[in-house]
Amino acid sequence: MAALGPVRLLRAAAASSRRWLFCASPIAGAWPGCGSAAAAVRAARPFSLSARAVLSSEDKITVHFINRDGDKLTAKGKPGDSLLDVVVNNNLDIDGFGACEGTLACSTCHLIFEDHIFEKLDAITDEEMDMLDLAYGLTETSRLGCQICLKKSMDNMTVRVPEAVADVRQSVDMSKNS
Repeated sequence: MAALGPVRLLRAAAASSRRWLFCASPIAGAWPGCGSAAAAVRAARPFSLSARAVLSSEDKITVHFINRDGDKLTAKGKPGDSLLDVVVNNNLDIDGFGACEGTLACSTCHLIFEDHIFEKLDAITDEEMDMLDLAYGLTETSRLGCQICLKKSMDNMTVRVPEAVADVRQSVDMSKNS
């Protein structure tokens, strides 16, 4: 009997478990702040036809963003999502946010956190610190949204978008004063 090829084997496994695996692997290091477990989930996301795979609204984390113009934008994300993911997935209107798509090549996802939330964030990496050094309006509680992953303890947190953006790829955008 001939051996099953990898495609037929995957189809057979998918048919038996009623799941499909999409193995669209991200660029290595694209989400360095979210840890290897989150990267593994992104690399091979199971798509299940069962109801238990769908996150209920209770499983999602609510985040409030205070935009440059003072508007409050509210969105929900899943545990493990970066704040950049939350902005993109919810189509929030934050001008220029995440221009490098989370590759640590800009500081456009610069956010300012409340003290009690900032104290609980994971340690900052040297790469993130290098990008923050270029951010406009840097504060003691500044971090890059692409490097902060949601945890249940962050539910209902409020983060502030700085009044201007410094993108190393272009000059400072004084969006509030335009």
